[in-house]
Amino acid sequence: MATFNLSSPKRPTHSGSSLGVYSQFSSQNASSLSFYSLPKPSLPFSSISLRRKIAARPRYATVVVSSVKKLSETESVVVPEENNLISGIFPSDSGVYAVYGNSGELQFVGISRNVAASILTHKKSVPDLCCSVKVGVVDEPDRTALTQAWKSWVEEQIAATGKVPPGNESGNTTWVKKPPKKKSDLRLTPGRNVQLTVPLEELIDRLVKENKVVAFIKGSRSAPLCGFSQRVVAILESQGVDYESLDVLDEEHNYGLRETLKKYSNWPTFPQIFVNGEFVGGCDILSSMYEKGELSVLFKQ
Repeated sequence: MATFNLSSPKRPTHSGSSLGVYSQFSSQNASSLSFYSLPKPSLPFSSISLRRKIAARPRYATVVVSSVKKLSETESVVVPEENNLISGIFPSDSGVYAVYGNSGELQFVGISRNVAASILTHKKSVPDLCCSVKVGVVDEPDRTALTQAWKSWVEEQIAATGKVPPGNESGNTTWVKKPPKKKSDLRLTPGRNVQLTVPLEELIDRLVKENKVVAFIKGSRSAPLCGFSQRVVAILESQGVDYESLDVLDEEHNYGLRETLKKYSNWPTFPQIFVNGEFVGGCDILSSMYEKGELSVLFKQ
């Protein structure tokens, strides 16, 4: 969001005692398994629009816009109480949007590369101030066009009321917040040359059983290195689930992970997702479950 302030096969069952990770661990302290955190890459993770097909409900009108009109000429659309309906009502296109509170007063004007996602964020963070929204889709959404659309709506509001929308006032942090830092990826070892005291498969088994959701991906969660891993990360992020991730391409700290994991899960490709110690599947299976609304149920178990 850019704003201006202005079934899949089941994995085989494994048994074995809990052992340590590194050679310096003795059998006495085998129960303390440590995983190092991967430093955060500087490359930001680009946002992906994930929209679930939801049957239309007659009480809400769908926003249909082809170009930016004046703020006063743009239709206001009620934000539904159900968060999962927002992506079916508002467009995921780039554009300018104006948010109104329950009293009908304009609270904030913003621009976004995904208007529906931005509205959902506001609905979760300031529900009492996000009651209805006006949207203008920008046909050629480069930075200049988006800025100009935003500027025209703000200036129109100032001309009509003599003041800036409260959410756009200098120093306001209610609407514009820094995105939360992404969780670091796990490392199985501190380095490739470290002698492991137990088989790598046992470390994988303990990892997936001690964490609710584990995603083995190509690259990091902040910078996935393939489209399938990128989509898996986007789906997990959209669900708001707490999950651990490991880079199967990191040969320095996760050496041998790819081949060992293929045998462990009996699944030949990546990414691979485990939930509650059980192998769920790869990108296609996770995407299908997401589209059917089955993931939220699974994550609640």
